[in-house]
Amino acid sequence: MDRFSEIRAFVTVAEQGSFAAASDRLDLSRAMVTKLVSALEARLGVRLMHRTTRRLSLTEAGETYLAQAGTLLAELDDLDAQLSMCSSRPSGRLRVTAPVSFGMRFLGKAMAGFARQYPEIEVELSLNDRRVDLVEEGFDLAIRVSNLTDSSLIARPLAKVRDFLCASPDYLLRHGTPAHPDDLAAHDCLIYTLTSQPLLWEYKGADGVEGRVKVKGSLRANNGDILTDAAIHGMGITRQPEFLVGEALEEGRLIRVLPDYHWICLDVSAVYPVRRHVPGKVRVFVDYLTQFFAGQKKGPSDDGPQAD
Repeated sequence: MDRFSEIRAFVTVAEQGSFAAASDRLDLSRAMVTKLVSALEARLGVRLMHRTTRRLSLTEAGETYLAQAGTLLAELDDLDAQLSMCSSRPSGRLRVTAPVSFGMRFLGKAMAGFARQYPEIEVELSLNDRRVDLVEEGFDLAIRVSNLTDSSLIARPLAKVRDFLCASPDYLLRHGTPAHPDDLAAHDCLIYTLTSQPLLWEYKGADGVEGRVKVKGSLRANNGDILTDAAIHGMGITRQPEFLVGEALEEGRLIRVLPDYHWICLDVSAVYPVRRHVPGKVRVFVDYLTQFFAGQKKGPSDDGPQAD
């Protein structure tokens, strides 16, 4: 058997925590992954893993081997990436993760255009609103809509997204229209939970003065589409990106609340792990997205390159 296939199988099992997860990651059968790891142990003459029906753990030898083998594979991947950069036509599978609502509105069109330019690259797109660990879960790249703080990742800006406060005409008729952000404390606010401080809404006034208000409400969710729909049906006031609420605003199903206040502008970024050599497939994909969002006439923000 190929020694590097054995090593990669072992490292992937150790990182993923199970043979089943490793088989999915490597796109191999579970039996083949088991065979590769067993062949590695037989060749080395040591047991690298303790296996039971309930759990898997590394032996002391396995811990030592994992540290060295992981470094070896990283150097090999860097070499592949360096050669890929020299290739006129990058190829292979590219694993990308992105937020659900953003991805559904923008990335279908983007993927179609990218496939026409780079048919040799197969994109595997996973839409997920949780914060994905790129290295741990084996993704090449993520598209994130947030103000980034993780210095372990390289971030390329793609667009900007501004938030609007919105409510239905019916809700405002029944509960009144806030005249100042502090008034939101007395309203039913529909809260997006996947932020660092979901109950604190920060704003900037027309005079440049910044502030924050603590909100509460009867609905919290990890998806902006749900909160937007609840707001349309009169449940409360929500703070959502323009690309989620723009159509409802144009149709009058939602009305902007406190339009003279600025409610945070978020970055849309392509992020990927820090490496000595960026794989060619990642490089061309990020370059394509940069051009794609710059060319969008209607998107998330009027404050910069736009995306949905």
